[in-house]
Amino acid sequence: MEEALLSLATYGYLGLFVASFLAATVLPFSSEIVFTTLLYTSNCNVWGLVCVGTLGNTLGALTCYALGRMGKIEWIEKYLRVSKEDINKWNERIKKYALAASFFTFVPLIGDIIAVCVGYLRTPLPQTALFIFLGKLSRYLAWMFLTYWIW
Repeated sequence: MEEALLSLATYGYLGLFVASFLAATVLPFSSEIVFTTLLYTSNCNVWGLVCVGTLGNTLGALTCYALGRMGKIEWIEKYLRVSKEDINKWNERIKKYALAASFFTFVPLIGDIIAVCVGYLRTPLPQTALFIFLGKLSRYLAWMFLTYWIW
């Protein structure tokens, strides 16, 4: 896996875009390795890397959002063995927090689940995309700060 990530770095911004897109889907991928490699071994602009990483990661999360939006209660009942009544009960409890939760799609391991859930809950796309974008931007800004100015 590490070799695949490092080979993506040879493609510069395009490689980072692909890595960040894949990292925001359900695939176990780390765009930070590509980001850091490009930061120290290429002529790529640090702000360009932040923009490309954020864009790819946001579009990847919106792909998970779209998958959730296509979800059906029947699938959840069948594959996850959760009753329709329980689903409806929890929908009402968490729907008011769903839009704000979309900001946290940048969190490793649970971010993909959050994106699928907010899609299933059918949060408004423009606001959801904005919250996802802001979360992903904060992730890449924090990573840039850690790798570029601290190390």
